[in-house]
Amino acid sequence: MDRVEKSKEKFNQLFGAKVTASHPTDPDFQDILSHFIFGEVFLKGNLDDKQRELITLAVLTTNQTLPQLKAHVVAALNVGLTPVEIKEAVYQCTPYIGFPKTLNAINEVNEVFTAKNIALPIESQKTIDEDNRFQKGLDIQVEIFGDIIKKMHESAPSNQKHIQDYLSTFCFGDFYTRSGLDLKTRELLTICIISALGGTESQIKAHVQGNKNVGNDKETLITAITHCLPYMGFPRTLNALACVNEIIPEN
Repeated sequence: MDRVEKSKEKFNQLFGAKVTASHPTDPDFQDILSHFIFGEVFLKGNLDDKQRELITLAVLTTNQTLPQLKAHVVAALNVGLTPVEIKEAVYQCTPYIGFPKTLNAINEVNEVFTAKNIALPIESQKTIDEDNRFQKGLDIQVEIFGDIIKKMHESAPSNQKHIQDYLSTFCFGDFYTRSGLDLKTRELLTICIISALGGTESQIKAHVQGNKNVGNDKETLITAITHCLPYMGFPRTLNALACVNEIIPEN
C-alpha cells in the first residue's frame, strides 16, 4: 500500500470510518495532515499503537489542544488502552505543565469516559502514603538518574532545598510511583512532554540519560520524538533530537 491507503487504514483503525470536521471546508489541509500523520509518522520506528497513543495524549495535554485530545482518547480506547492507562498518561504531565492545564485535559477525558459508560472515578493507582512519599520518590529518582540526585539535595542552597524536596515528593513520589504505567513508559512520556514544552533542553538531556538508564534505547527515543513531530512542529523536534544525539552519540 502507498501512504494514502495506509493513512486510510490507520485512521479507520483509530477513529472509525468517519469524515473529519475540517475535511468539507479544508480538504487539501486534511489530506496533508492525514497522509503525513497516519500514513508516515504513525508507521515509523519501533513503537506500537498503544505507546503511540499514550505519547499523543501526553503531548496534546501539554499543548492544551483539547478537541484533538478528546478525539485521541477515543482512539486510545480503540487500540486497547485501558481507562487507567489513559488517565495515568494525562496525570504524568502534571509536574511539567501544572495543575490547571492537567485539569483541563482531565475534563476532556472524563467527558469521553462518561459517553462510553466508563465508571468514574476509576480505581486508585496510589502506592505511597504521607510517611514514605519522599523516600519512595527519591528511590525512583536515583533509579532513573543515579546518585547525582543525592548530591543535588546536599548542594542545594538552604533557601532552595524545598524545591529538591518537592521534586522527590511531588514529581517522583506522587506520580512516578503510581501503578498503571511502568517506569519505562513514564520516563518515555516525560521526555515527550518536556520536548513539547520547548526551551527545556537541559531537562531533555537529563531525561535522555534517564531513559537510557531505565532501558529505553536511542531508537525508541528517536521514534518517540518523531511521533511528536506533527503535534509540536520541527523546531522542538530538532532541538530534542540534538539533545538525544549529544547524550547518545551516533556510532
